[in-house]
Amino acid sequence: MDVYSLTSPWMAHWPEGVPKKFDYPNIPVHGILSRSAGNFGSKVAAVHKGNVYTYHELDRRSSQLANALSEMGIQKGDRVLIFLSNSPEFIISYYGILKAGGIVITASPLSKEMELAHHAIDSGANTIIFRDVLHPIVSRTLPSGVFKNLISVGEGRIPGVTSLDDILENYPPNPPNVNFDPREDMAVIQYTGGTTGVPKGAMITHTNLVSNAIMNALWFRWTNQDRVMGVTPFYHTWGPTVCMNSVFYVGASVHIVSQFDPEIALEMIEREKITIFYGVTSLWQMLIHHPAIDSYDLSSLRYVKAGGMPVLQEVKEVWERVTGVPLIPGYGLTEASPECMNNPTHRVKAGSIGIPIIDTEARVIDVETGRDQPPGKEGELLVKGPQVMKGYWRNPEETARTLKEGWLHTGDIVFMDEDGYFYFVERSKDMIKYKGHGVFPAELEDVLTKHPAVRECAVVGRSQPIIGETPVAFVVLKDGMSATDQELIEFCKDKIAPYKRVREVHFVRELPKTPVGKLLKRRLREMLSQEKSAL
Repeated sequence: MDVYSLTSPWMAHWPEGVPKKFDYPNIPVHGILSRSAGNFGSKVAAVHKGNVYTYHELDRRSSQLANALSEMGIQKGDRVLIFLSNSPEFIISYYGILKAGGIVITASPLSKEMELAHHAIDSGANTIIFRDVLHPIVSRTLPSGVFKNLISVGEGRIPGVTSLDDILENYPPNPPNVNFDPREDMAVIQYTGGTTGVPKGAMITHTNLVSNAIMNALWFRWTNQDRVMGVTPFYHTWGPTVCMNSVFYVGASVHIVSQFDPEIALEMIEREKITIFYGVTSLWQMLIHHPAIDSYDLSSLRYVKAGGMPVLQEVKEVWERVTGVPLIPGYGLTEASPECMNNPTHRVKAGSIGIPIIDTEARVIDVETGRDQPPGKEGELLVKGPQVMKGYWRNPEETARTLKEGWLHTGDIVFMDEDGYFYFVERSKDMIKYKGHGVFPAELEDVLTKHPAVRECAVVGRSQPIIGETPVAFVVLKDGMSATDQELIEFCKDKIAPYKRVREVHFVRELPKTPVGKLLKRRLREMLSQEKSAL
């Protein structure tokens, strides 16, 4: 066996017809849309609430916005904030900002003033594009003197605010003349989810995004006949990659969902013959529990993809049994644009996040020594590839800790099996230290979710003098089911080592999550800290 096979054992299971390497076009992100407008001008690019948008229309409208932004004083490298939900206007804003030479900043439409102000002030954005109903939040952010230019989306007109509709009626469709260096120029400053602390701004280049969009499209063999359901939030790093850039690269169409509802999603799949559907783990849990899922024709789906958090094997098995559609787990993170790993469609391994995708390298290292770990041994995941960010915005210290010799230190604990498939264990910062032992919450969560009354749960550590931390479980019960804390503690006892046992159980109605469904364990730790302070 050659050295390459030893260091990259996943190559033996590489999907047929997928290139291991690819020569990516040296173009800015908006070049994807412009190229496809030339190749598929009159073809449907996006559908939203019955309205159809062709490639030519999206390209034209984004160029008009780019001209307006240039007239407002936006120059190359200036930051512009998008404060919108999934919509055609988001797509127009995204590519319009890029065509003007600007850098895209996004904020969840669920954000409050403090969160919006953080993104704007930290990034230095002085222009915002927002839905008109969000104007009260934007106006409450204004006293900080952040925004100079305001552009609203919607039918209402707001005094002192430019309407996107007016821009699309009055500006020419030829984009401004801006020179780009795709490998160096930033396209997006994408803020991390803040699951472990204050959100950091990942500096994502044009090449990062173009390469990742192509990686995704090639891995799953997308064509211009695919119809993608655009439910993944566009303001999140995953949304533009899989619902916009990959879609437009191949000339496919995206059917935009502004707000997820299980029944509406199932109806759309059946009516529009959706072929591809990406969503976070919590979304699949909602769908499999929908009482009428059996009554919908989902046969048009080629596959669905899970991300955000590791998908429970039980959820995957139930989905596939009910629908007959493969659910493919994968792995990514904001700092990698975000796709890094996927299961090959011909060989999905239970519990695995997959193998490194095109042009992507991966290693597992010992957290203490930094030495490479053998198969089966847990350690921190490192990844390298053209999709990896430049660094963190205005944070050289964190950049130096995270990027070393081109390797992105993910902070995630994984292990690799003999075949080169990777398995997510836990965020390294979530590991519980009990009497010198490392306890991975995911292992306890896996045991607890096997109890018939438990719908979902999360385990965090409670700080204790001398011994370190003790595992504490937060549990959401299934509707109509009951269980006591002692019952769940006893349930775990004979299934795990004594030092790993859950010491406390708290029942909650729901677990705190980010808008894209990622669990916020820091909120649970804060709850324990506040509880302790109150004693």
